[in-house]
Formats: sequence, structure tokens, C-alpha cells
Amino acid sequence: MAEPFIRKIREEDVPQIHEIEKRCFAMPWSEESILHDVKENVVARWLVLDNGEGRVLAYAGMWFVLDEAHVCNVAVHPECRRMGYGRMIFEALEKLAQENSMSMMTLEVRRSNIAAQNLYHACGFLDVGYRKRYYEDNKEDALIMYKEFGYEQNEGEDA
Repeated sequence: MAEPFIRKIREEDVPQIHEIEKRCFAMPWSEESILHDVKENVVARWLVLDNGEGRVLAYAGMWFVLDEAHVCNVAVHPECRRMGYGRMIFEALEKLAQENSMSMMTLEVRRSNIAAQNLYHACGFLDVGYRKRYYEDNKEDALIMYKEFGYEQNEGEDA
């Protein structure tokens, strides 16, 4: 069996991603919206976790706006959860943001999605606020999370 690996999204991945979207989210992105991001949105960057045989196990997308990477989507196929794939794809997204000189990343997550919040906290994200009634399906609030990329100072340097 092939080893899973991270790669950039391809147009032919969109139907698989849309199927995962529908299984993971109450308000999934349409296939057309995902395809638009892949083909036409110049600020969009999407990655997939490929099982080594072309099957998408997880995906993540973000938009580069000025020096900020705004995470727009992260999902793991429901049959592939609790295998470390969410962390793999999210860390790859962070690395891509840093390689593209983004100074920070932001995202919104449902207040009820504790598993996702735990992942983001483990990756160094901080809670910075809420968006009231952000999700249209049930008017749930979104937690805004943030991580700044900086350069660690050498020991003994002045702050």
C-alpha cells in the first residue's frame, strides 16, 4: 500500500473534496465554489493529503490577503479521522503560509468544535474573539483564532 503524502490540489480532486465537504459540514461549499478557488482565485492555496493512489483523505485551503493567511477550510474524510491526518494537512498549510512570507494565520471555528480547537491550540493558535451568529445553519458563534509567525530571538538578545 502506498504512503499518504501532501500535494497541491488538482482540478480533478474537486469532486472528492466536495463529497468530503458534504459529509463534514452542515453548510458545505458547492463544487462550483471549490472549483472557482482552484482555477480562478489568485489568492487561494489548497493542499490535499493523497493516500498515494489518488484518493483524497484530507484537504485544507487558505487565502493570502496582504501578509495574512486566512484559513477557509480544513477537513478530514470521516472514515480517516483520529489518524493524525488533520494535524498533517494543517501543519503543511502553516508551512506553505510561512514559505510565502505570510506574517500570520487566522481562522474561524465553531464554538462547539472542540476537536478542531484542540488541534489549532496544539499548533500554537490563540483565541482572539468571536463572531456572533456566524454560522447560518444554526446561528452558532465562531471562535476567531490567530497565530503570528515571528522569528525567535537568540538567547541574550534584547526584546
